[in-house]
Amino acid sequence: MRLTKGLLIALVLGSAGTLASAQIYPARTVRLIAPFSPGGATDVLARLTAQKLGERWGQSVIVDNRPGAGGNIGAEHAARSAPDGYTLVVAGAPHAINMTLYRKLSYDLARDLAGLNRIATYSSALVVHPSLPVKSVKDLIALAKKRPGELNFGSAGPGSPNRLAIELFMTMAGVKMVHIPYKGGSGQMVGDLVAGQVQLASMGLPPSIGYIKAGKLRAIAVTGATRSLLLPDVPTVSEAGLPGYEVTSWYGVFAPAAVPGNLVTKLNGDIAAVLDTADMKQRLEKLGAEPASQSPEAFARFVRAEISKWAKVVKDSGATVD
Repeated sequence: MRLTKGLLIALVLGSAGTLASAQIYPARTVRLIAPFSPGGATDVLARLTAQKLGERWGQSVIVDNRPGAGGNIGAEHAARSAPDGYTLVVAGAPHAINMTLYRKLSYDLARDLAGLNRIATYSSALVVHPSLPVKSVKDLIALAKKRPGELNFGSAGPGSPNRLAIELFMTMAGVKMVHIPYKGGSGQMVGDLVAGQVQLASMGLPPSIGYIKAGKLRAIAVTGATRSLLLPDVPTVSEAGLPGYEVTSWYGVFAPAAVPGNLVTKLNGDIAAVLDTADMKQRLEKLGAEPASQSPEAFARFVRAEISKWAKVVKDSGATVD
C-alpha cells in the first residue's frame, strides 16, 4: 500500500512539475531552426514567427539557419534535441517529400517530430513562356497530348516541390513532358524560362508576379485549392480543367516528439495567437501566403496525409537524390 501511495505521490508531483514548467515557459532563449539558407521562404517565415513569439513571450527567440540535404540536417538536429520546447524547427512540404525522396533518413517527420502548429500555405503559379500557344490549362493539356514528350518544364531540382507539382499534373492529365532540372537553384531556371529556353514551370508566389505583370511569363493557373489574392483573376488548376488537383507549399513549427503534451497545447495556442494578429496577416499576404493554423491533432493528420500523397508522386516520377 505504501508503494502504491509513493508511486501516486511521485506521479502527482511529476505532473505538477510538468504543468509548472509549461506555465513559466519560456524561461530562457528559444531557438527556432530554419533548415534552409537565409532569404528563402522557410527562413522568412521562421523570422516572422520568431519575432512575433518573442514579442508575445517577452523572451528572445533566435533563428538558427542549418541548411543542407534538402532541409534534412536542420530537421534531424531538432528531432535529436532535448524535448523541452527550447529547440523548435520550421519544416514543411519539402520534408514530407523527403520521406520518400531520400532512401536513407535518420529521422522520420511524423514519428520523431511533433507538429505544434501549421504557420502558412503558399500557392504556386503554373506559368508558360508567352511563345507557347496556350492560354489555359485545357490548352496546355491538349498541346501536350498532341506533342507527347516535346514540351519541357524546369525546376530547382529533382525533388523540388514545384517539380513534383508538374509531375502530379502530368499524372492526373495523362500527359508526358520533359523535366529540365537546375542544380544551382531556381535563379538559372527562371532566367532560361524568361528567355524561352524552358517552356513552362510551376513557380512560387510572389517571385513570379513581376514577370507575369511585365508580360515575360503567362500565368494560366494557380496550384492551390483557392485563387490567390496576388492573382485574383487567374483560376486554380482544378477549376480550369483538372478537377481535384491541389498543390500548396506549407510550413509549420515542430518540436522533438517527446515534448510534453501540455507544452504542445501552449505552443499551439501561442502560434495561433500570433498568426491571428493583423500585422502577421498583412505580412504573410505580401508574401503570397495565407495563415493556416491547425490543432496539433489536425496538423498531425495533415502531415501524414502529405507524406502519403507525395510518396506516390515521387515513386511515379522516379525522382531520387541518393
